Amino acid sequence: MTLRVFLIEDNPTIRDLLVGLLEDATPCEVIAMAESENEALRWLARNAEGWDLLVADLFLTEGSGMEVVKACARRLPHQRVVVLTNYAEAANDRALSQGADAVFDKTGQFEDFLAYASERAAAGGQRR
Repeated sequence: MTLRVFLIEDNPTIRDLLVGLLEDATPCEVIAMAESENEALRWLARNAEGWDLLVADLFLTEGSGMEVVKACARRLPHQRVVVLTNYAEAANDRALSQGADAVFDKTGQFEDFLAYASERAAAGGQRR
C-alpha cells in the first residue's frame, strides 16, 4: 500500500530532494507540503484523516515544526509523525515527548528514515 506523506520543510532544495527520494525509493506518495507552521496547521485542520506519515523539519522560516508535532498528538492510530532535522541529537527527547514517533538526522540517518517509511508502508501502516 502506498503511504500518504505530508511533508513540512521550508528549504525548497531539500523539499524537492525528499519528494523525489521518498517517491522513488519507497512506497510513498507526498500528497501535500507546507513551508511554515501555520500552513501545516491549516492543512492538518482540513485533512485530519488524509495522511499516514507526517514528516516535519523542526526549524522553519516561519514557526516551528515542534508545534506541528504537538498538534498531531490526537491522531488516528495508524498515523505516524517523524521529525527529520539537522539537530536530531539535541531534539530527540523533546520531539519524542511531544508526540513524534521517530526522529532522524537529515545527514547521518537518511537511509534509516527511508527504511522507516518503507517499513511503515509494508506493515500496512495506513487507513483502517
